Amino acid sequence: MAEKRRTREELKRERELQKKKQKKPVGMWVKRIILTIAIIGVIGLIGGAGLFAVYASSAPELDEELLKDPVSSEFYDRNGEIFATIGAESRKYVEYEDIPENMIDAILATEDVRFFDHFGIDIWRLGSAVVANVTQGFGSQGASTITQQVVKNSFLSNDKKLKRKAQEAWLAIQLERQYEKEEIFEMYFNKILMSGRIYGFGTASEYFFGKKPSELELDEVALLAGLPQSPNRYNPYKNPERAQQRRDLVLDLMVQHKKITEKEAAAAKEIDVTSRLLAEEERQTVSGTKYDAFLDVVLSELEEKGDGEALAEGIKVYTTLDANAQTTVESIMNNPENFPTEDIQSGVSVVDTKTGEILAIGGGRNYGADRGFNFAHDLTTRSPGSTIKPLLDYGPAFENLKWSTGETISDEKMTYSNSKQVITNWDNKYLGTMTVREALYTSRNVPAVKTLQEVGLEEAEKFINKLGIETEDVYESDAIGGGDITMSPIEMSAAYAAFGNKGIFYEPTSIKEVEYRDGSKKSYASKPDVAMNDSTAYMVTDILRDVVSSKPGASGTAAAVPGLDIAGKTGTTNYAADEFDKFDLPASSVPDSWFAGYTTNYSIAIWSGYTTRGEPITTWDERRLPQHLFNSIMSEISDGVETADFKRPSSVVEATIEVGTNPLKLASEYTPSELRQTELFVKGTEPTQISEEFEQIELSAPTNLQANYSADGGLVELTWDFTPPGEEDLNVSFEVSMSVENEEAVIVSTTSNNEAVISNIEAGRNYTFSVVAVSEDVRSQPATVSIYIENDLEEPEVDSPEDPENPEDGNNGNENGNGNDGNGNNGDGNNNGNGNGNGNGNNGNGNNGNGNNGNGNENDPGNTDSNNDFEDWFGPGDEGEVQTPTEPTDPTVSTE
Repeated sequence: MAEKRRTREELKRERELQKKKQKKPVGMWVKRIILTIAIIGVIGLIGGAGLFAVYASSAPELDEELLKDPVSSEFYDRNGEIFATIGAESRKYVEYEDIPENMIDAILATEDVRFFDHFGIDIWRLGSAVVANVTQGFGSQGASTITQQVVKNSFLSNDKKLKRKAQEAWLAIQLERQYEKEEIFEMYFNKILMSGRIYGFGTASEYFFGKKPSELELDEVALLAGLPQSPNRYNPYKNPERAQQRRDLVLDLMVQHKKITEKEAAAAKEIDVTSRLLAEEERQTVSGTKYDAFLDVVLSELEEKGDGEALAEGIKVYTTLDANAQTTVESIMNNPENFPTEDIQSGVSVVDTKTGEILAIGGGRNYGADRGFNFAHDLTTRSPGSTIKPLLDYGPAFENLKWSTGETISDEKMTYSNSKQVITNWDNKYLGTMTVREALYTSRNVPAVKTLQEVGLEEAEKFINKLGIETEDVYESDAIGGGDITMSPIEMSAAYAAFGNKGIFYEPTSIKEVEYRDGSKKSYASKPDVAMNDSTAYMVTDILRDVVSSKPGASGTAAAVPGLDIAGKTGTTNYAADEFDKFDLPASSVPDSWFAGYTTNYSIAIWSGYTTRGEPITTWDERRLPQHLFNSIMSEISDGVETADFKRPSSVVEATIEVGTNPLKLASEYTPSELRQTELFVKGTEPTQISEEFEQIELSAPTNLQANYSADGGLVELTWDFTPPGEEDLNVSFEVSMSVENEEAVIVSTTSNNEAVISNIEAGRNYTFSVVAVSEDVRSQPATVSIYIENDLEEPEVDSPEDPENPEDGNNGNENGNGNDGNGNNGDGNNNGNGNGNGNGNNGNGNNGNGNNGNGNENDPGNTDSNNDFEDWFGPGDEGEVQTPTEPTDPTVSTE
C-alpha cells in the first residue's frame, strides 16, 4: 500500500517482460480473435455467429475524444422545450499515474478483477452470464468488463439487445488493440457517472470528501468504488445506510481478491459513512439547472429503471415537467415569508390526477444542484400520520364491506388487540356514536382503528399495495399512521390521485420517453391499474371534501381554495413516550405534519418538519404549514385552468338516514333534524326500512287561557292550563305571541311555565294573545284571548254656575262665550287644553264644533267670560260634547 508508484511506462515494460518470459507467440492476437470466435459460438446459441458478424461490421469507429469525455444528455419538458443539459460539466481529470494503488484495487475487485489479464472480454465472466441468460432469460446478468463499459458509454446505447452486445464485444477488442490497459482504465476512471451530475472518481472525491484521490482513506476509497453500479441509489448524502452496505461489500471483495487483509477491512467498516462526508456548506457547488429538484427525480427514475449509465451516452430524456407548475412551486418554496421558522423544511409533489405524471417537485427550500436530500423523493422514513386513514382504513371498508358514508361507529375508550395501550384522540376526548363520515373528516383515531379491524389487516394491505405503497406487514397502529408504513410525498400524491380519478391508479413517473443515441426509444409511460371501484373512490372523495369545509371539527379548512372542488386530508405524527425524555421535548411537540389534497386536475402532497427528528414542530403555524403551501400552490397552478367538479358515478346513490340506527334505516318524518343525514351508498345497498324509533308527538293546545289587565304598571297577566302527553322526559315550552289592533303577531315571550306577564300595555287599544305548546319540531294548535284596554278616566266635579249679570240675554255673556246661538247647538271653541296655569278660552260658534286642542299660553285671549269655568276645566269630548266615563267592560276570553 505504501510502496512507490510505478509510472505507466514502467508498468508497460513490466508487462512486456512478463509476456516474453511466458514465451507467448507472436500471433497472440490471432489466437485471441479465434477465441473470440469461439465465444461467438456460445452467443450463437442465441443469435448465431453469422448475425454477430453482421452486427459487428456495423459498429461505429473508435473516437478518442468520445472515449475520454462524457457525452451530454438533454432533458425536455412536457412541451418539448429543453430545460437541462448534463454531462459536459467541468471534471477533476486524473492521470493514471496519480490514481492511488488502493483505489485501483478497489475498482478492479468490484468491477473487473481480471482487467489486466483479459483482452477486452472476460471469458469466465461471460460464461457465467450466458448460463444465467439461458436459465433466467436474456439480459438477466451482464458480463461487461471495464473496457466494454468504456465502449458502451462512449458509442452505444444502454440496452441489452444482441446487436448492442455484439458491437460492444467487437469494439472492446478493437479498443484493447489500440490502447494500453492503463489508458483504458484512465478513460473509465474519469468518464464514469458517480452520482447525479458527478462524473469521474476525481470529481467525486472532491465532492464527497473534499480530498484528492491520493489523500483518501481505505473506507473512502471503498465507498467511491461502489458508486458506479447504482450512483443515485448509493449516494451517501441521500441514502447513507445503503451507501454503507455497499462500501462494506466492496471491502469484502477486496479481502476476497487479496487486495487487503480482513483486519484492514474490519477497521474500515467501523467508520460511519456520514462522519467522513463534507458538510453541506463546505461542498463544492455543482453546476445546476433551472429545475434541480425535478431533475433529481428524473435521474433517480432513470437509474431505477436501468438507464442510469445511459446518461454518459448522450441520451434525450422527454420528461413530464410542467414548467409553469415547477416555477410556481420553487417561487413559493424559496420565499421565506411563507414559512413560520427559518429552519423548517418541506417537500412537495404535484402529479396529474388523471395520468400520474409528476408535474412539479419541491425538494426543499432553496433547493440547488448540490443539495443531497430531496424531501419530495428521498423522504421515505417518515410516517404519514392520519393521511393514511383513507388509504388503509376507510377506502378498504367501502371497497370490501360496502359500507356507506353513514355507517355508524363509536368513538370510545379502547385498546389495541392483545395490548393494554389505550388509543387516544388528538383532543383526549371520546365523542360517542357518529358516522364514519364524521369520524374521517374530524380525524378521530378510535373509529379508524375499529374500521381497520373490521376490514382485516390482510385486505387492508392488499388495498394500499394497489395504490403503490409497498408494505410487508400491517399492524393496527398503522390505522392512524403510527406503525411501520412510510411513504414519500411523491408516493402519497399518486395514491390520493386514484381517489380523484375514479379509482384508477397510475404509478408516478417523471419521464415520458427516452431516446438513445442510435435513435431507438423507450416509453416510460405508466399503465392504468384499477385500484378500487369508482363508488369507493367517490365516497372517500365526498368525505374528504368535508375536511376542507367549514363544518365543525373540519381539520383542513386552511387548504380550501374558493371556486375549486377540493378533497384532502391532514396528518400529524407523534413522538414515542421515551423520545420526549430523550430529546427534552415540550408536550405539544410533533415530528411531522402532512397535507394531501386533490382536484380533478392536480394531486398535491406536502410534508413539513425539520431535518432531524429531535427538532420538533411545536406551534399551530408549523402544523398548518402544509395546508398553507397547498393553498398557495393549488391556487396559482389552477388559475386560468378549467377544473371540473367531482361527479357522482351511477354506482352511488343518496339516502337520508337516521344516524345511530344499526343496521342503517331511513329517517322517518318524525326523526329529529339533528339525526337526519343524507349519506352515500353503493347502489343496491341503500336501506329500504324506515326507522320507527321516533313517533309523532301530538301536543294538545293550552286551555283556559285568561288575560287580566293591571293598570298599575300597564301589565297583562296571562295564565293557562296544559295537559302534557304521556312521553317521559319530554321538554315542553310555550311560545306567547301578541297582536295589536289586528296587526301581525310577534313573539313576546317563551316560557316553560303556565303563565306569562306582558308589559308596556297601552290604554285604548285592542290586544290579542296566542299561546302555543312547543316540543322540538312539534307545535300545538294555538289558544287565543283578546282584550280591549279602556281609558281609565275619573268623573269630574262640576261647579254650579253663578247667576248671569244679564238675564235678559240668552247667550253666555259675549260673542266668544259658550252660549247657544238659538239653534240649540254648543259653540265651537278653540280648546287649548293642557294649560300651564292659564285660562283656556272657548269661542262658541253655535255649532257642534271642531275643537282644536292646544297648549295654553300665558295670555288668555279666548276667555272673555268668567262663567266658562266648566269647559275651561273639562272640555268637550271627541264629538264636541262632554262624555261621561263608562265602567270598564270585562275582557272577552276565547280559545281555539
